Amino acid sequence: MPKLNILVGTMYGGALDVAEQVKPLFEKAGYTVAIHEQPAVADITESEVDITLFCVSTTGSGDFPGNFVPFVRHLRDQSPSLVSLRYGLIALGDSSYGDTFCGAGRALDALLEDHGATRLGERLEIDAMETFMADDAAIPWVEEWIVTQRLEVN
Repeated sequence: MPKLNILVGTMYGGALDVAEQVKPLFEKAGYTVAIHEQPAVADITESEVDITLFCVSTTGSGDFPGNFVPFVRHLRDQSPSLVSLRYGLIALGDSSYGDTFCGAGRALDALLEDHGATRLGERLEIDAMETFMADDAAIPWVEEWIVTQRLEVN
């Protein structure tokens, strides 16, 4: 069975809730799924992972949530090649913050690209000003993402 890791960056639990809500969709598509609330670089460099989904919220002025800072710091410091990493990205933010809206997700996307990773499909940006429950936007996006990226293995 192929393996999918969901790496979560969250301050108040919104991104974790999204991860928990979309996990069954991947399981139904034939994946073994692990959610990582304290992600490590090894979670994206180990060879047995077929695909990775990032669920990352933005805090402050476009900053990464506290639980995700060590992951980003180690990724920057270790600078591993991520040419085999295929990933999707769900970024949560609040457009009332202007230019820093979904800043953590956008910064992560750029960092992964700099290390050679391949994003599958478009990044989903969920605006707290428009969507009360983030999973209301994430579930249909993941359903479509699974189909368009041909991730179903059944």
